[in-house]
Amino acid sequence: MNVLTSITVLGFLIFFHEMGHFLAAILQGIYVDGFSIGFGPSIIQKKYKGITYSFRAFPLGGFVSFPDEEINNIDPEDPNLLKNRPIIQRVIVISAGVFANLILAYTILIINVTTVGIPFDPEPGILVLATQPNKAASIAGLKSGDKILKVKSSTLGVGDQAVSDLVKEIQNSSETQISITIEREGIFKDLTLVPKNVDGKGTIGAQLQPNIKSETKKTKNILELFEYTNNEFSSLLVKTIQGYKGLITNFSSTAQQLSGPVKIVEIGAQLSQQGGKGILLFAALISINLAVLNSLPLPLLDGGQLVFTLIEGFRGKPVPVKLQMVVTQSSFFLLIGLSVLLIIRDTSQLLIVQRLLSQ
Repeated sequence: MNVLTSITVLGFLIFFHEMGHFLAAILQGIYVDGFSIGFGPSIIQKKYKGITYSFRAFPLGGFVSFPDEEINNIDPEDPNLLKNRPIIQRVIVISAGVFANLILAYTILIINVTTVGIPFDPEPGILVLATQPNKAASIAGLKSGDKILKVKSSTLGVGDQAVSDLVKEIQNSSETQISITIEREGIFKDLTLVPKNVDGKGTIGAQLQPNIKSETKKTKNILELFEYTNNEFSSLLVKTIQGYKGLITNFSSTAQQLSGPVKIVEIGAQLSQQGGKGILLFAALISINLAVLNSLPLPLLDGGQLVFTLIEGFRGKPVPVKLQMVVTQSSFFLLIGLSVLLIIRDTSQLLIVQRLLSQ
């Protein structure tokens, strides 16, 4: 049931993205002949007012199609064809999907804050959310729920800055002992961490976050509601952009953090176990990721089409079709190859698959 919820959320986010393109074209009077959720053969198909609406076999994708004047017997000079519209109008159509996902993510965060509330201000120290088996943190005796209060006899501060300070200390102390003081169920303990050296930086295999109560509080007024939502939205957007930037500039270190559709569905299923709050958070995260991903300058994505359109605007004529085809085909094989690798990797990491392989 949780997996079905995850897939449904993904399908809705893709639908919203494509609806952005669709409405941007329709509202400007531009011809559209197809609106599809998914790829592959059509499962459900309905034609209405010259537009074919379809739901296809593989729902993790979608597209809005524009008529070919030769096939549809349309005058090539018809001003309502997308290619004949001014550059600014075409840019609006191309960019609308990205803006639709960003608007949706912001709206979801507003709903989440309104219904669930906002967290209390962080308290001193760092909360350990989870530790990985046989890594430095678990070897030292750290457990989920522990609060790290001191490092090398220095009291930790509060919030993200405290986490950042501890992470820097760990990264600069590979294979070196670090004394820490923790609180566990009201009892204080001293532990010794020995970060392992990974690519020249110390790591301990623990998930850390600011020490914040699990309870939430209602916002005092609409100003606080929008202030908190703006901060959350900006933080998620910046971190997502930084993640993609790191993938491009430091692929070898960040490749393992890539998630394919299988992993995304699994994460969504896990978050949906937390109820409405988890589902809303998953939807906001993926919606922002879809926006940033589609902004990348790859020909098969919105960002690539935007680049071709802007180049045409500067040149005064379209990019040669042959060049577009070469670049698009190269991008296609790159994305398909990466998707297949991610699906294989993520599927092999699923618990049920690991159990089968171990038999």
